[in-house]
Amino acid sequence: MPITFTADDFGLSEAVNEGIERAHRDGVLNAASLMVAGDAADDAVRRARRMPGLRVGLHLVVIEGPSVLSPATIPDLVDANGQFPSDQLRLGVNYFFRPRVRRQLAAEIRAQFEAYAATGLPLGHADAHKHMHLHPTVGSLLVEIGREFGLTRVRVPAEPAAVMHACGERLGLGARILPIWARLLRHQVARAGMSAPDAVFGLAWSGAMTEGRVLALLENLPDGDNELYFHPAAGRDALLDRLMPDYQHGAELEALLSPAVRRRSAQQ
Repeated sequence: MPITFTADDFGLSEAVNEGIERAHRDGVLNAASLMVAGDAADDAVRRARRMPGLRVGLHLVVIEGPSVLSPATIPDLVDANGQFPSDQLRLGVNYFFRPRVRRQLAAEIRAQFEAYAATGLPLGHADAHKHMHLHPTVGSLLVEIGREFGLTRVRVPAEPAAVMHACGERLGLGARILPIWARLLRHQVARAGMSAPDAVFGLAWSGAMTEGRVLALLENLPDGDNELYFHPAAGRDALLDRLMPDYQHGAELEALLSPAVRRRSAQQ
């Protein structure tokens, strides 16, 4: 089965968009996840329309990023500038226990699907920034609302420990707990009649999917439907320096452009 090579954060900045376009035109990238309220979302949509072979989906943002709805509409979710906070634990508690917050969350998720639909791009899949759809409330809303917009595929972040061990990576406690939430999300997705990759890679090495690591993964991929996700960019900018100072965006782009990665992936 062909591998899905996905780029996250499409629309975050023009440097990211340029990296994604290059990785698709000249490399192995075949999918991208769009931040519909990103600073460069319009630029991303224009590029996507020029690349009909790139499968684009929604990169739902409900943490550390901009909202579609105004702060006055969702005051319990975002600050005065319309930005979701970065405190994952506090957000998770509020999303689960506070009905008022859940109503606002549902409204924002619907607004993001509506904004995606307005682009006219086919909805190839959906996932969430920082994998927040692993939260049962966010996941159920993404699936329930997404189905109304024709959603048929959802990323379930499940990175098999045995594969990572074979690649020389020993996973910490957090990575061992993650599969519990992934199983719940997979159940939600399957119950809705949607599909999901069997395995997703890029969690342990997020922001550092270098050529050597990608080649190691390709040598050890399990059978089935596999997705590798990346954060490529054609250069640094102030936004990337602020949000992801340690991410190796250029190295991830080089991995996607690598002839060795192309040759090895063609053998899968």
